[in-house]
Amino acid sequence: MSLNTQTYKLPEQLGGAVAAALEDWKKNDKVARMWKGASSVWTGADEGKWLGWLGITEGQLAHIDALKGIAADIAKTGYKHALLLGMGGSSLCPEVMRITYGKIPGHPELHVLDSTSPEQIAALEAKLDLSSTVCIVSSKSGGTLEPNIFKQYFFQQVKAKVGAAEVGNRFIAVTDPGSKMQHVAQGDKFRKIFMGLPSIGGRYSALSNFGMVPAAIMGVDVQKFLQATEEMVKACGAGVAAGNNPGVILGAILGAAANQGRDKVTIVASPGIADLGAWLEQLLAESTGKIGKGIVPVDREDLGSPNVYGNDRVIAYLRLDPAPDAAQDAAIDALEKAGQPVVRIGLPDIYNLGQEMFRWEIATATAGAIIGIDAFNQPDVEASKIETKKLTSEYEAKGSLPPETPFFEGDGLKLYADDKNAAALKGGSLVEVLKKHLDRIKAGDYFGVLGYVPMNEQNDKTMQGLRMAIRDKKKVATVLGFGPRFLHSTGQAYKGGPNSGVFIQITHDHAKDIQVPDQKYTFGVVQNAQARGDFAVLAERGRRALRVHLGSDVNAGLTKLAAAVKQAIA
Repeated sequence: MSLNTQTYKLPEQLGGAVAAALEDWKKNDKVARMWKGASSVWTGADEGKWLGWLGITEGQLAHIDALKGIAADIAKTGYKHALLLGMGGSSLCPEVMRITYGKIPGHPELHVLDSTSPEQIAALEAKLDLSSTVCIVSSKSGGTLEPNIFKQYFFQQVKAKVGAAEVGNRFIAVTDPGSKMQHVAQGDKFRKIFMGLPSIGGRYSALSNFGMVPAAIMGVDVQKFLQATEEMVKACGAGVAAGNNPGVILGAILGAAANQGRDKVTIVASPGIADLGAWLEQLLAESTGKIGKGIVPVDREDLGSPNVYGNDRVIAYLRLDPAPDAAQDAAIDALEKAGQPVVRIGLPDIYNLGQEMFRWEIATATAGAIIGIDAFNQPDVEASKIETKKLTSEYEAKGSLPPETPFFEGDGLKLYADDKNAAALKGGSLVEVLKKHLDRIKAGDYFGVLGYVPMNEQNDKTMQGLRMAIRDKKKVATVLGFGPRFLHSTGQAYKGGPNSGVFIQITHDHAKDIQVPDQKYTFGVVQNAQARGDFAVLAERGRRALRVHLGSDVNAGLTKLAAAVKQAIA
């Protein structure tokens, strides 16, 4: 297997800072120290405890029979579908595998659920034959709300199809040793339990069982995948000097750029590997976005002409060399010519995808050290979970979420904000309120659409249109996330990173809802509580945020909102 390529062209000032960072890494032997687990490479906290991912490919190849065994076992059953139930680091790599490799003959088709949206759950369930589905419950801690309630619901649904004696046989768990999920899986007689490594955090777990078990079950040749990845592991190894180390070089570019205010890493990937951006978003945002510093990853933003890009960008172009996109090539050339910093990465084969996972893990750890943060904790993700828990507990106790009052109501939409944001935005029509909010976007800021709506093609298209209108008019970076999925990903940077985001959060009424078994609350109540918890933390961190509530017709509400936004920026 050959090594993926990497070249770059940087403005002079950034080039100098990158050279200085690489010289510092060389002089202070930081590559070898990182591989030895020296926390002093970062902040001297407990970073050394979280570096199990450095040796994971070797470990996986040494025990490859376990992965081959589950692939063969499930293939033999003839099950049509495999359903991965998880969030964040447990779901994003399996989703990349599903989208990149597609349905593989002789193996079940993989589906991924990482949303509490009842509409999305119902739409996914409608695609499945639950009598011919194996469910993979994936949760490192075993205590995360979403995978636990997904398991409760689908265990009930599968049991109704196959009976109490067989249902456990249709479930597999991936979890850390001693977790609550391990005990649940043992009690419910799951077919198999795969263990994670406690020294690997969720977002660095792609090459561990969290990524590789679902990949094996859907028929990916995981041995070939991991052997290809091992080429990059060696290239980034402890004995490879910083200036020749592809992961460290990329990390030096990202870290030095962020320190110079170029903190929006814009990910462009060939259509055949496009979903890798969703995985990179979590890795970069959750690792670096904290204590007011960090990198804001920009994924799935349409490429534009050079004049809509500010001087706060770094462009990372991941090109699948056998199947490139000519329009992307031309747009990247134009951006490079205009002086934007561009990193070009070439993949000679789709099975080299794991090389990028490892390269970017090394790069993210390196960038974190250069920015001066702990690249392995996620303090602000917890804040949202605590707020959500308060709200779901109130629902369990009282049968309703706390009442709230919009500061604007009209055109079928309701607008909510905390006191500080509401005071800045109150007064006038819907378009006037939106104009006041969007006028708060300044150069160097970014705009975020946080959509707690079903993740489907129609909703994505409308919100992408809204996002691109802002990018082209305001000439700022833009991001788009579906809630609650982004809470386990980019949400960390939006709350803990630089206070340069201007956000529109979108919520709606649930026309149809789904009861969570053994709880008073429904999936819709959980999603609403997550949105409100998310907004409360954004407000508490002084973020410029507005919540737009659509009513029950999401399509009509989003169309109205997009039209009003376009008027507001006209």
